[in-house]
Amino acid sequence: MFDILRVSDPVAVFAVVAFLILLAPIVMGRWQLPGTIGLLLAGAVLGPNALGVLARDQSFILFGTVGLLYIMFTAALEIDMVVLKRSKLHSMVFGLLTFAIPQSLGTLVGHFLLGFSWPAAILLGSLFASHTLLAYPIASRLGIAHDTAVTTAVGGTIITDTLALLVLAVIAGSVRGEVDEFFWYRLAASLGLYVLAILYGLPKLARWFFRNVGRDGVTEFVFVLAVVFGCASLAHTAGSEPIVGAFLAGLALNRLIPHNSPLMNRIQFTGEAIFVPFFLLSVGMLLDLRVFLSGWRAWLVAAAMLATVIVAKWLAAQISSKILGYNIAQARVVFGLSVAQAAATLAATVVGYEIGLFDDAVVNGAIVMILVTCVIAPWQVDRYGRRMVQTMDQDSEPMAAEQQRILTALTEASPSRHLLDLAMLLRKPEHDQPIYPISVIQDNGDTSALVSSAERVLGDAVNYLSQAEVPSTPLTRIDLNLASGILKARRELNASEVLMGWSEQSRAPEFFFGSLMENLLRDRDFSLVVLRPREPLNTTRRVLLAVPPEADLEPGFNNGMMLIKRLSRQLSAPALLITPEKGSDRMFKRMRSLRPDCDLTLGPTDTWPALARVLKELHRDGDLIVLIGARQGGLARLHAMTRLPEELSESFPNSNLLFLYAGESRTGNPSSVVNPEPATRIT
Repeated sequence: MFDILRVSDPVAVFAVVAFLILLAPIVMGRWQLPGTIGLLLAGAVLGPNALGVLARDQSFILFGTVGLLYIMFTAALEIDMVVLKRSKLHSMVFGLLTFAIPQSLGTLVGHFLLGFSWPAAILLGSLFASHTLLAYPIASRLGIAHDTAVTTAVGGTIITDTLALLVLAVIAGSVRGEVDEFFWYRLAASLGLYVLAILYGLPKLARWFFRNVGRDGVTEFVFVLAVVFGCASLAHTAGSEPIVGAFLAGLALNRLIPHNSPLMNRIQFTGEAIFVPFFLLSVGMLLDLRVFLSGWRAWLVAAAMLATVIVAKWLAAQISSKILGYNIAQARVVFGLSVAQAAATLAATVVGYEIGLFDDAVVNGAIVMILVTCVIAPWQVDRYGRRMVQTMDQDSEPMAAEQQRILTALTEASPSRHLLDLAMLLRKPEHDQPIYPISVIQDNGDTSALVSSAERVLGDAVNYLSQAEVPSTPLTRIDLNLASGILKARRELNASEVLMGWSEQSRAPEFFFGSLMENLLRDRDFSLVVLRPREPLNTTRRVLLAVPPEADLEPGFNNGMMLIKRLSRQLSAPALLITPEKGSDRMFKRMRSLRPDCDLTLGPTDTWPALARVLKELHRDGDLIVLIGARQGGLARLHAMTRLPEELSESFPNSNLLFLYAGESRTGNPSSVVNPEPATRIT
């Protein structure tokens, strides 16, 4: 409109976009509004249909499309699979309601109010039925992404979007004359093969890659980008839309990318800093107010479409919340997550326009609907999401006075990356405590070279943790022996867990029953975790948890089990409890009562001396074997445990092994059974 203001130089365009991304949250924050609204409005004002400062060229279309797919991918990636599995009925209920109500109401409005033909009215209804998880990053940032209501909204998205896109395929096929007696068979076969290949083939490919190829963060990140957009690009071949492929790719990779990991941090950072802002700007640029000067019909169509989608999505969220027992704040968050229109709406609008079912008034009405709902959605999620957080805080008991502090012993010989990954998986982010990497040097005279080597190891550890935005405090100790240095540092910090690697140069009996372990285990005030890694922890398929009999009567049982359940939850790997039959039901019930929740089942039982044989029968590729140890004098201490670590190391030379001796002083609170970690929200 104002060509004199147009910025055409690519460097200048990117500079303008960078300033918009920077300033939008700051300006909108003054009015207590999410920054996404500012980017939408900036795109509308500076776009080609207003001031014309920025042109909606191929770069904006490309990055906008990438941002849209990124939103769908990260939403699926951040789903807590334990919560989703538990609330799959909720997702089904909401998904069907948020499709059926807008589809029905939109069809009736299109036919009887706007005078469309039945095919056009049905296609118009599909515009309202679909939605885009535009406001999901806000829910994630507020810390409510694992709430059942949010998970329900995310799970329902794939149902309603798939059904809406199916309506689009059928209507477009019927108008083009492609619907014949074989149409449904072709569509079902192509979609079935497509979904099967992603959900079952992609995890196998990704697990192989992370095990054998992915040795640095850049390689892993590029691999994720390649497979996600590869899956999205093949969606049209299967008769679907790219957003479905991106969402399915997120579900397939969910178990392989832990929430607290450098890779997840890179994915979230790239999306929120570049791709998603470009998408919001590109959507804002679509608005063309000049169309509304051509006559009253454009106003009628836009008003009808906007009112229909808001009312229909509000009814779907309200009815679903009543059925599922959600409170008002949760209902409004579900509404905010499901009211935003973008991805499938644009696809259906473009297809309907190309085949002659929609005119310019519908196209611009759809753009207005997209713009307004993309403003309403983040505002609703931000406002009522904060109320959800306040409700959670009020309903929770005060956080325990003792803070979790993880001390991680590193040496040049041990694989520090695996230990640091384990520390991040066990860490409670809400305690806001750093991880403490420590390197102990034996005092044998001249230690300058050893100190330099230790500082290099600790520097690499700090750099690796910073990639996941995890704070760290490196420690170097010079002492007479390793055990003394670790114990002194643990007491100074009041560390709750000490993580160590199983040195490849040490024989198992010497490591587990030599002076090092004897000295460390004399201090009962912390949990000792020993890891023998063979492959990346994120490739874990299942946790085989071996617990000795009567271990649940030990004072450290609660603390140890909460650590293992947190590990299982973070890895999205089900845990199989293996323990002797006597007392197994009692132990299983007690473990189930501890937080956090995880996918826990009771496996076959036998006598404890037969544990190695049972594990061999149950073991599959990708299993993490966890053995709960018992300290001297404990009820669970058995003579059969003496050689068990050595037997397991020899029986499973290529599997990850983890040995845990639970601390005792931090488990005396009885509330840890009924309501452990009262203020903890596992992420």
